[in-house]
Amino acid sequence: MAAFLDALMLSSPWELLAVVLAIAYLTLAIRQSLWCWPAAAIGAVIYTVLFADARLYMESLLQAFYLVMAAYGFWQWKRGAPGKNAELKVTQLNWRWHLYSIIVLSVLSLCIVWLLTHYTDAEEVYLDTFTTVFSFFATFLVTKKILETWYYWLVIDSFYVFLFWSKGFYATALLFALYTVMVVIAFWRWRQDMVRN
Repeated sequence: MAAFLDALMLSSPWELLAVVLAIAYLTLAIRQSLWCWPAAAIGAVIYTVLFADARLYMESLLQAFYLVMAAYGFWQWKRGAPGKNAELKVTQLNWRWHLYSIIVLSVLSLCIVWLLTHYTDAEEVYLDTFTTVFSFFATFLVTKKILETWYYWLVIDSFYVFLFWSKGFYATALLFALYTVMVVIAFWRWRQDMVRN
């Protein structure tokens, strides 16, 4: 507990605000509340600046993407199922689709790593790139209410704990440790909703 409080004391007020908004986002997303998206948007703006200052360029880019996806997610969830004017339901995709996606995203990540290594002063290039690329993908799956998004987030968030702790974003690292627990809850809740519908 003492380490937890020490880490929070080392965090900036902006980082703490972004953490609160991120917790609000995931809590509301678990409940499939439309209001998760405004919380995500505001938190993303704060993190965009913080990560750019820390030379985590891929994470900063990801946060800018989150801002766009927050608008898209809000619209998608409000609009509902295409052509049916009904609430968007939780669905699943087959394992072959996921395997293909993982292969493509891994190759893309390696290409980006090469570019960042040769043309920027980026730090933690491999971890920053792989977590970012897969986060883009997992975020898109959230906007479509694809159940397997929570598998991706479990792995991604686990790696983020290490990345953010090593870069001195202690409150954010603790947030992602909490996220790994909340992701399990999210999966369970979405699965229940899918079975009911």
